This record gives sequence, structure tokens and C-alpha cells, in this order.
Amino acid sequence: MPSPTEPSAQPRRFHDEPLVVIHRHLLERLGAGSVSIEVPDPDLGRGCYPGEQVGPGGTLVHRPLRSWCDLAEGLGCRLRTPRAVDGTHVSLTFERLGPEAPWHVGGEVEGGAPAQERYGAASAFARLRKLEDAGFLLPWLDALGRIRLPESARVLDLGVNRGDELAAFSWLEGTPDVRFVGVDHSASAIAEARARFPDARHAFVVADLNALPEGLGRFHLVVSVGTLQSPGVDDHALLRKLVQEHLEPSSALLLGFPNSRFRDGEVVYGARVRNLREPDLSLLVKDLSFYRRYLHQHGFRTFLGGKYDLLLTAVRDAGG
Repeated sequence: MPSPTEPSAQPRRFHDEPLVVIHRHLLERLGAGSVSIEVPDPDLGRGCYPGEQVGPGGTLVHRPLRSWCDLAEGLGCRLRTPRAVDGTHVSLTFERLGPEAPWHVGGEVEGGAPAQERYGAASAFARLRKLEDAGFLLPWLDALGRIRLPESARVLDLGVNRGDELAAFSWLEGTPDVRFVGVDHSASAIAEARARFPDARHAFVVADLNALPEGLGRFHLVVSVGTLQSPGVDDHALLRKLVQEHLEPSSALLLGFPNSRFRDGEVVYGARVRNLREPDLSLLVKDLSFYRRYLHQHGFRTFLGGKYDLLLTAVRDAGG
């Protein structure tokens, strides 16, 4: 008998069965391990829609690789790299993902470090490189491309961590030279940001978002990704303070709302409320409705995009 962590030695072969049959087969056999199946090669049906019958030697139903990736994610699995079996079929292995990343579930900080270091340089979170994932990178570049900044614009990043989002400014053609101010409660993350952006025009400050330092001044752009909804942050009060005290008349905001979580090194789509197993987007929708309504009342035009992070871009002209 195969180990519960290993795929079956004799994977079932599918041809033209409905996807719900395949889904049921995987559910019955996954457990805590992995399952392999043989399915029509996705490349045989390039240009076809899912369900169109293609292929030699019998009836085969085409499904693109994206569909199998979506199925794996819905099952809480990692899809291993497909392996060719013969001229018509490939082998797919669905491997059950491990637990959620520690920063999602709370608990003690690694090594007994202070709570401020939950996202610090030595944390599990520090291993992430979100902008190496196209699901994060491309929407971020699109959002930055909607914003026009003047030369020497001031950019404030709340929850800057090591400054990954700020680095993307240099990747866009025609982006002016800007000055960064980053705020984060993790001293180790701020130290990394300072080393990454050593230019004296940039400033990185250790502070709590509920008590921003005096003398920050006004900015042409405020950026915050995944921090406004952090426990303990009064995001409504912070938004009002930003708009009333820290934005130039002609300015923009780029705000990211998490619509994903991480499990066993994989990003999983959908915001999840604690104590619920399945994603629940109701709180996310409520937050976005408040932000858009408030920003519209203060003369901003908004655009909502993104995937794993929903990105709210808000732009206000000087006359707005």
C-alpha cells in the first residue's frame, strides 16, 4: 500500500469525463497526502475552450493547464509539474498543502522576539518575495503606471518593511526621481530598507501607524500594502489623517488590501476571516466600499484592480 504522503502507484486515466467526476475522485483519495491522475495533455487543445473534444485515438476533452491549477488551489493542493505519459496524456500530481504561514495565525513571534518583529528580517515573512510572483508584480506595475508624479515627488510608504514595493518605481520607464519616506514598526526591516536605499534623500522611520511621527510633511503619493487592515491599526482614522494632513492638493494613494494568504510556500487566493475555513470576502468588500466613498467625497478618482492584493488607486488633481 502506498504511503499517505505518496501518490498512488496506478493513477486513474481520464478521457472525456466531466470535471466534477475528477474532482470527486481527488477528494476521495487525497487525505493528507497526494494523488496522481492522467489527463489529456493541455497542449493538445491550445486555442480551444475547456470541454471541446480534441485529440487522436478516441474522445478527449481539453482543459488548459490554468484549469488544473485552479482545481489544485480549490482543493488546498500544490500542483506538481506535469509529466508526459504518452502522445495524448500527462500525469498530474496533486499534493496537499501544509498549514498556513505563521504570520496569518498569530501566536508567539519566532525566537521570543518582540511583537514588532513579527514581520522583521528574521521572520518567516521575510522569506517572501511577492514581486517575483506575476500575480503580484503585474497588477502592481499597472497600478503604478496610472499615477503621474512630478520630479522630486515625495512618496510615503506605510508598512514599508524592506521596501520591495518602492524598488518597483525604478522598473517603469519615464518614472521621475522620487524621494521615499518609509514607516514600519519593525526595526530590523527598517534597517534593511535603509541599506537598500542609502541615498540621503530617503528616510526610513521606526514608528507605529497609529502614532505617525511629527513633521512628516505632505506627500504626492501614499503607498500602503497589506498594513491598513492589520490588527490594532485604526485604519479609518489613519485614512482621514493622511487625506487631511499629509497629502498635497494634487496627489494619489495606492492602497493594497490582502485577497490571499500563504500556505506551505504557496499563495492561495481569497481573504479568510479567522475561525472560518473558506474565504469570506464580505469584510474586504466593506472596507473597500468605505475607502472609495470617503476618497470620492474628497475629490479623488478611484480605480480598483489587482488579484492577490486588491489595489485601490486614488488620484486627485489640484482643483479636486
